[in-house]
Amino acid sequence: MAKKAKQTHGTQAILALEKAGVPHTVHPYEHDPSNELGYGLEAAAAIGVAAPQVFKTLMVVVDGKLAVGIVPVDKMLDLKAIASALGGKKAAMADMAAAERATGYVVGGISPLGQKTKHATVLDDSALAYDAVYVSGGRRGLDVGLAPADLVAITSAKTASIARD
Repeated sequence: MAKKAKQTHGTQAILALEKAGVPHTVHPYEHDPSNELGYGLEAAAAIGVAAPQVFKTLMVVVDGKLAVGIVPVDKMLDLKAIASALGGKKAAMADMAAAERATGYVVGGISPLGQKTKHATVLDDSALAYDAVYVSGGRRGLDVGLAPADLVAITSAKTASIARD
C-alpha cells in the first residue's frame, strides 16, 4: 500500500502512522452533519469501501478501566465478548466526554491510532480477512487505510470475535 499522507491531514492518528513508518492511505471526505447513516456508514459510502471493511472505534469501560473496541461499522460491539477478550467480567460503553478526554478526539472522529493515553485494545477478528481496513484518521471526515496486521501492531491490539449483528 502506498503511503499517501498530506500535511493538511496531520492529525495525531496520521502522525502516529508516519512516526511508526506504517504504510497507509489517507481518505478525506466531506462529513455531512445531517446524514442519517451514522459516522461509520457515512465514511464507508463516502470513500467507496464496503461497510464490513470500515471499522469504528468504540471506547468502553471494562471492570472500571477504559479500553478500545474496533468493529465493522455495520455491526455492534458485543460487550460480553470484549470483556472476555480483555480478561474482564463486565463491560459498558464509556461516557462520551470521558472517551473524548482520554483519546484527544471527538466522538465520530475517535481513532484507535495516536490516542492521548494508550488503552487495552481489541480488534474484531473479521479484519484479518482483508488486505486493508479503514479506521478514523482522527477527525470526522477523514479515514485511513492500513493492513490489519499493522493496525494490530501499532495499537498493541488483541484480536477476537467482538462484533455482533
